[in-house]
Amino acid sequence: MERKIFAGPKVRRIRNGLGVTQTAMAEALGISPSYLNLIERNQRPLTVQLLLKLASVYKVDLDELQSEPGNNLAGLREVFADALLSGELPGDQELVEIAEAAPNAASGMVKLYRAYREQAARLSDLSALMAGDAHVPAAGARLPADEVRDVLERRPAYFAMIEDAAEQFFMSLPSGDLQQVLKDWLQKERGITVRIMPVHVMPDLRRRFDRHSMRLFISERLSTSDQLQEIAIEVATLALRAAIGKELDSLGLSTPEAQRIARFELARSAALAIMMPYEAFLGAAKTVRYDLDLLRSRYGCSFGQAAARLIMLQRPGNAAVPFFLMEVDAAGNRLRRAGAAGFPHARFGGGCPKLGIHAALLQPGQIIAETAETPDGSGFLTVSRTLEGPAAPFGERIRRTAVLVGCDAQFRDATVYSQATSSSPHAVAIGPACRLCERKGCLARAEPPVTRPLGLDEMVTGLSAFDFQ
Repeated sequence: MERKIFAGPKVRRIRNGLGVTQTAMAEALGISPSYLNLIERNQRPLTVQLLLKLASVYKVDLDELQSEPGNNLAGLREVFADALLSGELPGDQELVEIAEAAPNAASGMVKLYRAYREQAARLSDLSALMAGDAHVPAAGARLPADEVRDVLERRPAYFAMIEDAAEQFFMSLPSGDLQQVLKDWLQKERGITVRIMPVHVMPDLRRRFDRHSMRLFISERLSTSDQLQEIAIEVATLALRAAIGKELDSLGLSTPEAQRIARFELARSAALAIMMPYEAFLGAAKTVRYDLDLLRSRYGCSFGQAAARLIMLQRPGNAAVPFFLMEVDAAGNRLRRAGAAGFPHARFGGGCPKLGIHAALLQPGQIIAETAETPDGSGFLTVSRTLEGPAAPFGERIRRTAVLVGCDAQFRDATVYSQATSSSPHAVAIGPACRLCERKGCLARAEPPVTRPLGLDEMVTGLSAFDFQ
C-alpha cells in the first residue's frame, strides 16, 4: 500500500517563502483553494500528481517533502532526555509535530541546549581546577572548537580528496564570471536562489540558507571576494559532500559538535579550492614568485584568501613552497594557525611580540617582509599584512586583523619577497612566548621567563622591566 504523505507545514512554508497566496498556488496546481487549505492543515495528503506538479512548477525538492523530521527530531529527543525535562512529554508525537511544523524553531532549541551543555561542562572543569584537582585538563580543553583547532594546526593543510573533487567540479563548470557561474549552478542544480541582503534585514549574519524557501542570503557588509567565498562554501557543501565527509572522518574527532565545526572548516577549504583551482593557481604562484598581491588581483580574491590557498598547495609531486600561516587581532589573540606541514610550533613558535604581524597592525594595508631568527639559529621568511573585516556602519569599529605567511629561510629566494629581505640583511631576533624566551636585553619582553630567576640587584636595572639572571 502506498504511504500517504502529510506535508502541510512544508507546503505552507514553501508558499510563504515564495510570497504566493493560497489562491494563486491552488490555481497553479490545478486544485481549489479550499483543498490546498486542507493540505496545509494536514487534513489531506499530498498525491503523487500534486508532488510532481509542485516539483515542476515551484522547483521543490521531492525528497525534502517526503523526508521525516530527521535531524531536528533526534536533536529534540536529546533535549527532552535531559533530567530537567524528561518528564514533560509522554511520547514523541509532540516532538514530531514541532520538528515538522517549526523546523527553524526546533533547530534553535537544539542549538541553545547544546550551548547550555557545553557551558555546563566548561564550568565543571573550572570548578574542579579551583578545587585543586590535578587530573582535570586545562580550562577550555573540552571545548569542541579547541579540539578542531588543535587537530588542524598539527596536520598539513592539504586535503587530497577535496582538492581532486574540487578540480573535477571546476572543470565541469562553464566559463565566465565565477560568482555568476556558481549562482547559476545553485539555481539550475538545486533550485537555490542567491540574494544579497541589506544590513538592516540581516544585521548579524554573513550568510544564511533558508532550506524551505530555497534561498541563500548573503550580507551586503561583505566584500565581493568574501561574498564569492560564502557562495562557494554553499556550493562545496552540496557538490563536494562526499569528499568533505571522507576528510572529516580521517580527522578522528571525538564529538558531534567538533565534527560540525570541522565540517565547516573543510567546506571553507573546499570553497577556496573551487575559487582557485590547484594546477592553475600553483602555476600562477610560481610564475609571480608567490607575490600575494598579484595573485589576489589575478583571481579577484582577498589577500587573506590567497594566503590561505597558498598553504594548501602540497600535492605529492607537484607542490609549492611549504608555507605556514597565522592570524591575530589587535589584542594578540590567536585566530588561526595552519601550515603546509602543520604549523611549526616547536621551531617557529609564533608568540613573539617582535614579529612583523604585530607591526603590520600599525601600518594597515602595508606588506612587511623580513627574515626572523629564533634562538636556535633557525631562520624564517615572514610576510605580514592587515586584513579588513566586513564593512562596518558609522559609529562601529571595523574588524581589523593581521596575517603572517612564513616559510623556512632556505626557500626565501624562490619568492619575490627576497628583494626586501636582502636589502635588510639583519634578521629580527625573535623567540617563543616571553615566558619561555631567554633572550637578554629584549625591549619587547612582556613577561619574565619561567626558566630563570629574576635579577634582584637594586643597584642595577636592565633594559627590560623583567631583568633576569
